Amino acid sequence: MDHLIKAGLLERNPGYGHPLRPEFRLTQLGKEAAAIAGKVQRVSAEDDQRLLRKSWTLPVLTSLQRPCHFSDIKRNLHTITDRALSQSLKSMEVKDWVHRSVDETARPPRSIYRAVNTGGVISRITGPEISLSRK
Repeated sequence: MDHLIKAGLLERNPGYGHPLRPEFRLTQLGKEAAAIAGKVQRVSAEDDQRLLRKSWTLPVLTSLQRPCHFSDIKRNLHTITDRALSQSLKSMEVKDWVHRSVDETARPPRSIYRAVNTGGVISRITGPEISLSRK
């Protein structure tokens, strides 16, 4: 709860004290986040939930608004480790949410990642709504 309050998604209900009033309520930012989460929930299947709950799935998909190299994704998600990004991309490749191709014209050849299928739909939902830029 403390984390959600610090993130600005939840606040204590100033009218708390009555047994029918909740102790906490969503802030405006929390309501916006809940709306995005609802959209993502509606486009994903039951067996997608495990992947969606992984730490970096949504941030990586959000960064894949266009085809990107590994280093571009990492630059957008400045706190992600190489290992976490690599594992996240592999998990989504297995689920067919991310497609990896190799740019053979580059020296050395470089992988290019793009969101596809359910991953592409989620990327289109989250991308316009969530800013990954540093503040």
